[in-house]
Formats: sequence, structure tokens, C-alpha cells
Amino acid sequence: MRHNKKRGMKLGTNASHTKAIKKSLVCALLANDRIKTTQERAKAIRPDVDRVITWAKRGDLAARRNAIAKIGDAALVSEVFDKAAQGLWADRNGGYTRIMKLGARKGDNAEVVIIELVNEPVASKKAAKPAASVKKVAQPVKKVEEPAAEPEADATKDEAVEAETSETETTEVEASETEATEAADAE
Repeated sequence: MRHNKKRGMKLGTNASHTKAIKKSLVCALLANDRIKTTQERAKAIRPDVDRVITWAKRGDLAARRNAIAKIGDAALVSEVFDKAAQGLWADRNGGYTRIMKLGARKGDNAEVVIIELVNEPVASKKAAKPAASVKKVAQPVKKVEEPAAEPEADATKDEAVEAETSETETTEVEASETEATEAADAE
């Protein structure tokens, strides 16, 4: 049963110490853009950092006061609000942090990670469409597979195969264009 359980991770300490750890880590992350800590602590501060940045994007007085209450450092809050006003996270709706695993710590085998603020713009998902569609004549492409003798020889063979395929693609496009022009001339 879930009686008398509070939300969030306990981090192996009592409530006041957990609150102090989280506050300190959030301040360090917002000040330095990247910190090294344990995985549990990084996962515990991620929602707090997202909440502060969301308040910074709102930018009003109530949001600023909420952020100061959460962080406790008015100078750091004004710095974060200035970054948000400049449009640092304008195109991102959440997910302002990234966690990268480093491995286990030698002393206690705790999972150590780097948590950092994401400053890159969001990549568009529709940018991967092809530019123009051209009908291609289907011709079988022969692949030559020989046993690997040397890595340099394999690289030159791969380049030769790529050159052959690009040549066949260009001849296919040229052939389809000539067929289209001949059909247009015949009409």
C-alpha cells in the first residue's frame, strides 16, 4: 500500500537534506550549464530545472517569484530569465536537459552521469523529405563481393561500387528524361 508516501526520490537522506541537495544541484546546473552527479540525483532534479525554465519562458512577475522561491538566488534567476527572454529555449516545449551516462564510480559503484542544459534548436522532423521525385528505370545493380584482403583495398572497392551506382543512377535519370522528351515530341 502507498500510505504516507511523498512524491519524488528520497536520495538516501531525510526530507530537508533532500530538498537542500536538489536546490544546490539545480543552482549549479543553471549556473554552469553542465554538472557531473549520480544518475538518481540527475533524474531527481530534471523536473525542477524544467519547471524553472518554463517559468523563465513565461517571464512575468509571479513566475519570477516562484523561481526565486525554488532556487533562492535572485541573481541566478535574473540570468536564467534573461537567457529565456533572448529566445534560448523559445522553440523547445520541455526537455531542457540531457543526461549522458559516464559509467560506475570507483568507490561505491554508483552510476555517474553528466546532466546538461540543451541549447541546440529543435530539429524539424519533416526536413528529411526528398527534394524532387524522378521516375527511375529499374535496372539491376551488380554488387561485387570479394574476400577482405586489406582495409585500404576494401575502401577503394567500396568507393568504386559507389561510383558505379551513382553513374547508373545518372544514366537512369538521363534515360527517363530523354524518354519523356521523345514522348512529348511525338504528341
